[in-house]
Amino acid sequence: MAREFFGTDGIRGRVGEHPITTEFVLKLGWAAGRAFAGSDSGQILIGKDTRLSGYMLESALQAGITSAGIDVRLLGPMPTPAIAYLTRTFHGLAGVVISASHNPFHDNGIKFFSSQGQKLQDDIEETIEHYLGEPMVTVSPENTGKVSRITDAAGRYIEFCKSRFRASGGLEGLRIVVDCAHGATYQIAPNVFSELGADVVSLGVEPDGLNINKDVGSTSPEALRAVVREQRADLGIALDGDGDRVVMVDHNGEVVDGDELVYVIARHRHDRHRLDGGVVGTVMSNLGLEKALQKLDIPFHRSLVGDRYVMADLMARGWILGGESSGHILCLDQASTGDGIVSALQVLDAMRHFDSPLADLKNEMSKHPQRMINVSCDKRRVQESSVVAAVSRAEETLGNTGRVLLRPSGTEPVVRVMVEGEDEVLVNRLCEKLAEVVGD
Repeated sequence: MAREFFGTDGIRGRVGEHPITTEFVLKLGWAAGRAFAGSDSGQILIGKDTRLSGYMLESALQAGITSAGIDVRLLGPMPTPAIAYLTRTFHGLAGVVISASHNPFHDNGIKFFSSQGQKLQDDIEETIEHYLGEPMVTVSPENTGKVSRITDAAGRYIEFCKSRFRASGGLEGLRIVVDCAHGATYQIAPNVFSELGADVVSLGVEPDGLNINKDVGSTSPEALRAVVREQRADLGIALDGDGDRVVMVDHNGEVVDGDELVYVIARHRHDRHRLDGGVVGTVMSNLGLEKALQKLDIPFHRSLVGDRYVMADLMARGWILGGESSGHILCLDQASTGDGIVSALQVLDAMRHFDSPLADLKNEMSKHPQRMINVSCDKRRVQESSVVAAVSRAEETLGNTGRVLLRPSGTEPVVRVMVEGEDEVLVNRLCEKLAEVVGD
């Protein structure tokens, strides 16, 4: 069954435009209630990031869910991985996240977690879409669901994150700049690292409903780089608006992306004989990651882009570590979904184990020059003959020293044009030329 509304990461769009409207989200809540409840009673947890539109969508969702006879527990502003964790902890039927992740404030979205704190299987999303096509029928008044708030959610999740760091001595002696992107981690992340002993400098912790991800966070690490240098910090940690992604900055102010972080974590696990298999990356992962893992005899597999596909390949192989260059990292022995705070703690654990700064650890992997340009156009453009021919010409120019990838985004109305190779000048020239053809 083709899914009409669910994309690679739930349902997402511009607020006020279908499907991110109060009318649709009300019906979505009811449909989800029907899909998750079956013949059982129970509760569904709802959390959100700091977007102003979250209030409106939260009210619509809880009205829809309770109209299907299911109780709702509200978490308030809370990172996406926290909602996954708390759904398991409270034995919820499901968890719902109101967030558009790294997108600007005018976008929002709805994504779901199963009772096990994992992204939904396709068949459950199809069931929700089935009910979206059915007439909305409210349960009898005596069976309407109730709404209550979980008041200690933040404290529970902070303790969970702290338990994911195993190195002795905590983070004593480290000065860390933590950039929360004015998003869902603003009350969480600084406390996690400071309670583990670090001297924390906070950035992006003043959300106003409109500034989420604006010039801060994992998608805009320049502010973090500047503060790390200014404060002479040991490193910086940049999370995105909903806290499931992380990139870091070393003491030199250089960005350490998801590929490099995955390598650091993999090397640490491999050194301690705790890797349990190989690593899953994506078709966008830097070729340098693959080669660095090969030197350690660590198997590497490329999945489609999107954490749900990385997760599927990890589960199929029985592996525990995977991730994307964007900073969405899965450590399945630590968390059931991508968790920016937990992933950062795994890197800090590696630094303690090797007694090395982040700059030294990431330099053991040599990245290939890679350029990506987002082109706003119809996603079907990649299939047109002129574009196909341009890709062939670029691949012929690179030969065996690089690769070309055109990928329609699953979360934005753009086509991502990526070129990778050994010669940075050539990579930039080919990428710009190809982006011009795609956008023409």
